[in-house]
Amino acid sequence: MGKIRKMLPYLFVIILAFYLLPFLIKDTGSGMFILLLGIPIVCLIVSLLYGMKNSFNWLFSLLVSLLFIPAVFIFYNESAAICILVYGIISVIANYIGSLLSERSQ
Repeated sequence: MGKIRKMLPYLFVIILAFYLLPFLIKDTGSGMFILLLGIPIVCLIVSLLYGMKNSFNWLFSLLVSLLFIPAVFIFYNESAAICILVYGIISVIANYIGSLLSERSQ
């Protein structure tokens, strides 16, 4: 339970990105920008910070992926489902790099 409690602030930022950024979509171009650049950058930064503070954790990246599933059906269509995997992979890589940076600085 303690590990999940440490994840909550980071997951809250991810949730904000997943469920508030789509309201900025006005047309296809802005939708692609949000989906392919905006949200991945947020995932990258938040996962990197999580890895630096709390070390590597697979569960964090899995939760990032799972949290995007409802957003696919609420804001996008099934063609955006590939982003579930992509955001999870981005999170795993950034989380791992963050943990390496944290180990190196100690």
